[in-house]
Amino acid sequence: MKNYQLYGMGAALVDTEIQVSDNELEQLGVEKGLMTLVDPERRAYLLEQLEDHLVHSQRASGGSAGNTIIAASYFGAKSFFSGKVADDDNGHFYMRDMSSAGVDTPLTEFEPGITGKCLILITPDAERSMNTFLGASENFSARELDLQAMAASEYLYIESYLVTSASGKAAAVTAREHAQANGTRVALSFSDPGIIEHFRDGIAEIMGDKLDLVFCNRDEALQYAGTRDLDVAIDALKKVCDEFVITLSAEGALVFHDGEMHRIDGVKVNAVDTNGAGDMFAGAYLYGITNGMDRAAAGRFASAAAATVVSQFGPRLPAEQHAKLLRDFA
Repeated sequence: MKNYQLYGMGAALVDTEIQVSDNELEQLGVEKGLMTLVDPERRAYLLEQLEDHLVHSQRASGGSAGNTIIAASYFGAKSFFSGKVADDDNGHFYMRDMSSAGVDTPLTEFEPGITGKCLILITPDAERSMNTFLGASENFSARELDLQAMAASEYLYIESYLVTSASGKAAAVTAREHAQANGTRVALSFSDPGIIEHFRDGIAEIMGDKLDLVFCNRDEALQYAGTRDLDVAIDALKKVCDEFVITLSAEGALVFHDGEMHRIDGVKVNAVDTNGAGDMFAGAYLYGITNGMDRAAAGRFASAAAATVVSQFGPRLPAEQHAKLLRDFA
């Protein structure tokens, strides 16, 4: 019997979002639209340079898989999450957020250290550029997994960011193998084009022979296939997973399942912040397919949810907006 619909694993990060101009982004030497790992000194430098912006900043628990699992839980999915935080204010803040969203977590003691942080710079075109200090998340390992809960889940959801840490990659491989041995489907988010470019061999280790489901955007799909032709990328994905979703920003998404391709229309909104859009899409889609929606309907629901996220600041929506999205979709 499966007690959970979703089991997520990934870096547990506390986000700080700041609005900046493209000129400021260039002056700071931040690569636009990508995730860059930074050390404490680089993070401190960025915060010092942006000191006058901090009064308008927002703090939120984040991390790609964390956002996805919280979204799915707010929609009504029974969910579990494994990450690693430290015994500090941000760590306790993060775990309170998980608990308030109804997400179960392993019963582990808080350890000394610094909880991971992500400084997210939002430019006027709504693009997000992430500067991530992994902190405690760099040491995420199989110790943080609850294999019993994983085996009791319909889907395991892995973020590819875990590949940047040796122990994180090993934990992802262990989790995928355990899930597959226990009838739990495995979904992977490609997470970022830079991750696919620089950690290709590690991603292949995490994927194994074949996955049930892959989430990616157009750039990640093209990077994975080493092509500029989306049709070539689609053929490449068909060889490594039974189902995939390619998000296409405002154009919507492509959903491939059971030999059939579904074209999902985009939802027109005034985009102000793309941070969390892909995470929300995955959370809404996973909620949909584990709650009786067919793939096309799940794609349309996920597209509407992602469009709502990009129309406001922050990587997630308040709890009540999830209920409204479900009512409006129904």
